[in-house]
Amino acid sequence: MQVKVLGFGVSKDWLGAAAITIELPQGASVSDLLGHLKTSHAASLPVQGFGGIAVSVNGEYANAADLLHEGDEVGLLPPVSGGSANELTREPSVAIALTRDRIDQEKLVAAAKRGEDGAVVVFDGIARNNTRGRRTLHLDYEAYEEMARRQMQELAEQASARFAVRHVTLVHRLGRLEVGETSVLIVVASAHRGAAFEACRWIIDTLKKTVPIWKQETFVDGTVWAAGEPFPAGIAVETAEDGHER
Repeated sequence: MQVKVLGFGVSKDWLGAAAITIELPQGASVSDLLGHLKTSHAASLPVQGFGGIAVSVNGEYANAADLLHEGDEVGLLPPVSGGSANELTREPSVAIALTRDRIDQEKLVAAAKRGEDGAVVVFDGIARNNTRGRRTLHLDYEAYEEMARRQMQELAEQASARFAVRHVTLVHRLGRLEVGETSVLIVVASAHRGAAFEACRWIIDTLKKTVPIWKQETFVDGTVWAAGEPFPAGIAVETAEDGHER
């Protein structure tokens, strides 16, 4: 059977392409696929192999033991950095979007406010001019877009329910960002400031670990994929072989 393997962030470098097609025997699992790639792409894989990555199958996180089927789309997801471009996907208390246009903070904050709100908390993630002393020229963000939108929607809905806030706006920029531009904007509106602060902090911390968005940093002396935070337990795929290696 044939499956399509998608590379994102640094995993594109491992594969040598954004997507490749792999021939596997019937009944092969995610673990079997990773084993195949370890052999076929041994020269380009990092020393630790696939330790720490997550794998998706048809846009959903998958486990090493999950079986694959003809035509499946498998994503290799390294730890994440996360209608028309301006159109928000709306639910009663949630608005999420991926966009390649500049994020209009003032407009989105104003749209989130209602008369019953006692607080609006905003997180504005900005492209800074250096990382650990290396001067930054620009950033480039890419995403597994279909999966990222779904994860962002679920994240915003979970925050609304978990912290009892009235509204969440979550917008992430893709493509080329210059220094000083907004990469991610979170707006939380609530009757009480405590819930709004807690929800906003939880959203950005969780987004950085779970939403498949990657950042490539271009410095005056080179370009690298930003090292992401480890996936939470239950998402990162670890095969028996990976465990033995560590």
